[in-house]
Amino acid sequence: MKYIYLDNAATTKVDSRVVKAMLPYFTDNYGNASSLHQLGQKNIQVIEKSRSILAKHFNCQPEEVIFTSGASESNNYAIKGAAEAYRQLGKNLVVCPTDHSSVINSAQHLANKGFKITWLKVDKHGLVDKNHLRQAVNKNTILVSIGHSNNEIGTIQPITELVKIVKARNPKTLFHTDAVQSLQFFDLDVKKVPVDLLTITGHKFYAPKGIGALYVKKGVHLEKLIDGGQQEGGKRSGTENIPYIAGMAKAIELVEKNQKDYNKKVTALRDRFINKVKKQIDGAMLTGHPTKRLPNIASFIFTNIEGESILLTLDQAGVAVSTGSACASHSLKPSHVLTQIGYPPELAHCSIRFSFGKDNTIQEIDKVVDILKKAVSKLRKISPLK
Repeated sequence: MKYIYLDNAATTKVDSRVVKAMLPYFTDNYGNASSLHQLGQKNIQVIEKSRSILAKHFNCQPEEVIFTSGASESNNYAIKGAAEAYRQLGKNLVVCPTDHSSVINSAQHLANKGFKITWLKVDKHGLVDKNHLRQAVNKNTILVSIGHSNNEIGTIQPITELVKIVKARNPKTLFHTDAVQSLQFFDLDVKKVPVDLLTITGHKFYAPKGIGALYVKKGVHLEKLIDGGQQEGGKRSGTENIPYIAGMAKAIELVEKNQKDYNKKVTALRDRFINKVKKQIDGAMLTGHPTKRLPNIASFIFTNIEGESILLTLDQAGVAVSTGSACASHSLKPSHVLTQIGYPPELAHCSIRFSFGKDNTIQEIDKVVDILKKAVSKLRKISPLK
């Protein structure tokens, strides 16, 4: 039985071309870039070439790109680093409550240290309330953090417009966006999307887990999270992960080459899946914005069934999905995203996220709908939630 993987928003399979780009730095060019010998110095060039590839993609300067271990570190660095660096200007941070847990928990950490966190209002689709954003930003606001797109329901925020609102209220307020789910689908030119801080991670676009980056606009200062050596221009200590840095740079190049075709393919898969589920399964509720949504995510609530029961049933049938965000899948709490946009806990517990990738096919989509239809029917007959 071929396993059908529909959890690409959680992580993607590393592209074979990315693996090929990484291999020499495990066994041949394995030197530490901080070493003065040839093997070390050669890898400095690899890092800087990779940094230039990312900088070209974001239309920024290479020194504005900092390599990290992934999205959680980048989000922590952006939020905590900015708060500590600019606390003399104020202690107010404005945060979107439906964002990734690494954003939410970073903000809560700062709240425990005396910072004031203003949690933005969102509508039933997860879009930020623009009027509340205007009211929330004041002379004491040092940072606003709003994700470019939601990792669970797929809703896309109008970041460029939101940045303009923030800067009109306080030009000194920094704007951070978590663009982890967006990179493979959207133009993240920071001249067009004029944020001060932007987070990405490799494993969402067919690079390996454990490598990410943070764009930091020139002139923005962040208090360091990790003390040690002088890697990354003294901004992020730790021996550089050369193979993974090279792999993420290769994945970025593939995104640039294939983005248009990839977008078209996964959008077609997503729409086919959504339409079939709506027509064939009663009590299936699509969450997130109906049109302003990521091309690869379809999140549904199936009434009267625990999402975990559906996940396990699909898994036994050879289909991989998530109950909301994979990072929260070990928690017994309902999705914070769904509760924030107005769903009661009993419905939020009934959520399943399907996320599509470049290797999925129409045949797989049709097969999964058939499996899902049978699973929902079977589980509703025995569900205690009726």
